[in-house]
Amino acid sequence: MPNPTAAMLVIGDEILSGRTRDANMYYLAGELTKIGIDLLEVRVVSDDAPAIIAATKALSDGFDHVFTSGGIGPTHDDITADCIAAAFDRPIDVRADARKLLADLYAETGRELNDARLRMARIPDGAVLIDNPVSVAPGFSIENVHVMAGVPAVFQAMVATVLPQLTGGQPLLSQSIRLMQGEGDIATPLAELAKANPALSIGSYPFQKDGIFGANIVIRGTDGAQVDAAIVKLVKMFPQ
Repeated sequence: MPNPTAAMLVIGDEILSGRTRDANMYYLAGELTKIGIDLLEVRVVSDDAPAIIAATKALSDGFDHVFTSGGIGPTHDDITADCIAAAFDRPIDVRADARKLLADLYAETGRELNDARLRMARIPDGAVLIDNPVSVAPGFSIENVHVMAGVPAVFQAMVATVLPQLTGGQPLLSQSIRLMQGEGDIATPLAELAKANPALSIGSYPFQKDGIFGANIVIRGTDGAQVDAAIVKLVKMFPQ
């Protein structure tokens, strides 16, 4: 039985402008691999409502799970929650349980729960809150879409909340070997190895060091014995 599938939607002009380097995709991919959910697509969209709505609909229809990052803060350009609500045709407003989380935090710290901060308590109807142990303001899950913050520490905490609630498959295992030969020299036998092992993913990642071309060959699969056997064949094909 194939593993559940996932996509990620990264939202924010700051990512596309190069001002911020996204770390959340790398983290999410690693965590999903551990529990056997295959991350198959990642999209990055600007802070543009039609683009976010369209991408949400497409990814929700195409994958078992969708994880978003970014755009659920207190400022005017944090429009993700509204866009997710629109994608599922749900009303959105300040919700009592989310408001209480924020009210308790700001009362404890002596800060004002102003209108800007209340934006973080706006939740689409029918959504389930995602706990945020870092800064309290919650994310939310609606249907198969999990909406989380863009700040890496908060995103990681929310992922840790969501993943135990999901049903995974077989974890993806991998092994690698470093070959000091150019891809042009190894391409044909590598293709034959891949053809003989259709259940495995065999990737070639070239590099150059001190004027010498080489490639890191990574073999991935859910069956450890198959991965091991393919690595053994690879070593025999290209003795070091």
